Amino acid sequence: MSKKANKNRIFDKESGTWYEVPAEQYREFDRWRTALRKRMQYHGECFCPRSKWWLCDGMCDDCEFHNRNAVSLDDPLPDGEGTLGDYVPDDKPTPEEITADRDLLKRLIKRLHEIDPEADRIIAIWQEHPEGISDRKVAELLGRKQRTFADEMKKFRDEFRGYRNF
Repeated sequence: MSKKANKNRIFDKESGTWYEVPAEQYREFDRWRTALRKRMQYHGECFCPRSKWWLCDGMCDDCEFHNRNAVSLDDPLPDGEGTLGDYVPDDKPTPEEITADRDLLKRLIKRLHEIDPEADRIIAIWQEHPEGISDRKVAELLGRKQRTFADEMKKFRDEFRGYRNF
């Protein structure tokens, strides 16, 4: 059998058989399992040697090369004083911060409606460009003079500059 014929075969560990698959399907499967194996190796959860990569089927929990010595944040510390989870900082916002942000957003939108009657269109344009959009481009989309629109937005930003990162 030539090397080319071996190229599109996948080994099933459970049944111990080789399966012929189309080249495109093999390529897709191989990219997926290679990415998974590399990610697991990077995190120290897989120690599969290169000579055994052909055995990789993506079922890491059942694999003989899977590192089962994972540390859980819920495991008690050796001194019995809590768990690792007690010492890992939580970056999630608190309910108070979420409520404050929601209230600030409502105030910003209300104030923008007071300054500009086309506030809904402006907000829609900003939402369509989450990466950011210049005042010049927004003014162009609204069909206004750039300087007038920029002055209105400067006034708006100056008013709320102290609240958050505007």
